[in-house]
Amino acid sequence: MSRRRHSDESDAGSQPHKRRRTSEPIEIEDRLESLICRVGEKSTSSLESNLEGLAGVLEADLPNYKSKILRILCAVARLLPEKLAVYTTLVGLLNARNYNFGGEFVEAMIRQLKETLKSNLYSEAVYLVRFLSDLVNCHVIAAPSMVAMFENFVSVTQEEDIPQVRSDWYVYVVLSSLPWVGKELYEKKDVEMDRLLNQIEGYLKRRQKTHVPMLQVWTAEKPHPQEEYLDCLWAQVQKLKKDRWQERHILRPYIAFDSVLCEALQHNLPPFTPPAHSDDAVYPMPHVVFRMFDYTDAPEGPVMPGSHSVERFVIEENLHCIIKSHWRERKTCAAQLLSYPGKNKIPLNYHIVEVIFGELFQLPSPPHIDVMYTALLIELCKLQPGSLPQVLAQATEMMYMRLDTMNTTCIDRLLNWFSHHLSNFQFRWSWDDWADCLTQDIEKPKPKFVKEVLDKCMRLSYHQRIVDIVPPSFSALIPADPVCSYKYGEEADSSLPGLAMATTVGNAIKNRASNEEILIVLKDVPNPNQDDDDDGGDGFNPLKIEVFLQTLLHLAAKSFSHSFSALAKFHEVLKTLTDSDEGKLHILRVLYEFWRNHPQMISVLVDKLIRTQIVDCAAVANWIFSPEMAHDFTRFYVWEILHSTIRKMNKHVQKIQKELDEAKVKLEKQHNKKDRPDGQLEIWLLVEMTKDDNLFFFQRFIMLLTEHLVRCETSGVDINTTWYKNCIERLQQIFLMHHVIIQQYMGTLENLLFTAELDHHILAVYQQFCALQL
Repeated sequence: MSRRRHSDESDAGSQPHKRRRTSEPIEIEDRLESLICRVGEKSTSSLESNLEGLAGVLEADLPNYKSKILRILCAVARLLPEKLAVYTTLVGLLNARNYNFGGEFVEAMIRQLKETLKSNLYSEAVYLVRFLSDLVNCHVIAAPSMVAMFENFVSVTQEEDIPQVRSDWYVYVVLSSLPWVGKELYEKKDVEMDRLLNQIEGYLKRRQKTHVPMLQVWTAEKPHPQEEYLDCLWAQVQKLKKDRWQERHILRPYIAFDSVLCEALQHNLPPFTPPAHSDDAVYPMPHVVFRMFDYTDAPEGPVMPGSHSVERFVIEENLHCIIKSHWRERKTCAAQLLSYPGKNKIPLNYHIVEVIFGELFQLPSPPHIDVMYTALLIELCKLQPGSLPQVLAQATEMMYMRLDTMNTTCIDRLLNWFSHHLSNFQFRWSWDDWADCLTQDIEKPKPKFVKEVLDKCMRLSYHQRIVDIVPPSFSALIPADPVCSYKYGEEADSSLPGLAMATTVGNAIKNRASNEEILIVLKDVPNPNQDDDDDGGDGFNPLKIEVFLQTLLHLAAKSFSHSFSALAKFHEVLKTLTDSDEGKLHILRVLYEFWRNHPQMISVLVDKLIRTQIVDCAAVANWIFSPEMAHDFTRFYVWEILHSTIRKMNKHVQKIQKELDEAKVKLEKQHNKKDRPDGQLEIWLLVEMTKDDNLFFFQRFIMLLTEHLVRCETSGVDINTTWYKNCIERLQQIFLMHHVIIQQYMGTLENLLFTAELDHHILAVYQQFCALQL
């Protein structure tokens, strides 16, 4: 839906008369769109008078612009859910004035609902159903037909051989509409509504919740339970019913027009049967409701509604809607959040901060890119400098205190946000308040978090700045000065193998030697894996790789750009040195040894080596899981590299899978199904090889975790160490972050790796992942 704004200035005088006449309808259509989209925004007049005036304007334009008005109203119902009651009231007023238009609008909405379900746009479908239910309050739709639609939705829970996520969604869409329409439906159809809620209760009791641990931000249930979304909403609706469906937070402008609306004729919804399940349907994943605050955390001002009050659901839902509508424009989004209707009745800043972090920590992935939440919080701090930064600091302190039970994936996102946020506020923070981490083992969550935050801050600044801003007592957690470690430098031992050759290679590179000339020089490097009289040829020579790569990286150590240029210039040499699996693994070891004090440089150069096909994804995985990387295995940058590698691998799989599908179509057109063209065979083999690479990641995880479990069992030690928590949650992270591609070979995983014989601690992660799709 366009939101164009047009100037009031007219250049009609310079245009021919015919041209002006043809442009008039377009101008009127744009004006109508602007009027409808902007109703409910700040105005000198009351909302009620604006709605009445707009209804009069639209009624007058119905004869000529009915289809346009219908289209705009259907679009705002789907795209501006935060103004739901404003638009249902507008439709109610139009229906009272023009019954036929009301009927056509209801039909258009049903058509749109069918299209959104067919297109897997389930979040938009929720808004459409909620809009239809609120039209009952505006006397546009008859209550019995709305109850009938809800009954059809809940009947999905009786279907057989369907994924649980399908029936979950249909139950959710009914429950989430009841805060708006429950009172009206109960007054008209109490027996049917009781039967409906009993059916829902029965379904909720028998549904599987194996997936919940994988989606929880915190493993601890205190101070706030991390509830599954349907369980939480059910508790909220139950409390609403107990309170006789009275809620005090939903904006209901139609009450002011009750005398007009109650005289209007109502429409019956056409019978609506939920579309049958299909294999290509993509239902929303379940989620866990994020809770950070309660009424005790906001001691001053209005009281925060309880976690099981429906007001909490309504407020959070509306704030989510505002973010969803305006997330691309951070300034607009922040302003809209802070001008939330009814803000004086609630501790708005606490709700906003909780909702934003709830989205940022949502598993498997946030609704929007991570950096959007950072930008939004910075904007909110600028708009409310006297109050919001204090709430944000309180939230940060709470999350720091709960790091021991926080999901590792969420810790990653927290440290990314926090370091980025600090970089926008001169890195100011009360570090002394976190001095408790200094007495803990460096691998414990709190000191590890502080260390990783400072490492990230250094990426956004420079080393000396970080040294200056952090108290001296934190020196053990300050990252090392990011300088290179050149083993063939001036202080090197003269007996060091390859020292003389390193000088020769360095001089050759400085003299602009070609790839061929460098390879000739490197032929003289002895191979420590072979005897002097062994004519093994050009086998794997670790010293040759060390001499060349150490020297090249040293000469190009000035910046990222210098390093990129050096790798590009000597690509042929690097490809020759890494023509074996051992060579690919060793080049990564040498890179790590050279830049071990500069994790960011390691990350970007490994990425470059993969992109230029000097190393492959399997080599990176082998290197990360190798014994020499054990001490860095839980570091953030290592997992940054691993996930980047998996993403590249999966993108490659999707590309060659597409080529394979195209080759199959081409083959079928040739009516020669028995023969497989060479090109298609090659692509098929590539798909299978990449699938093996994905399996390799899981295989290495299983081996590591199994070794730990056996070691603990043999020694009689508790398995739940800091390392184990990190590792098992990294396994969960791989499942969640790359779930789209992993789902394509679940059968292979189950048959080869996640078998019944596997330790139940590891198998539980796979079962939780499977349950997300059931």
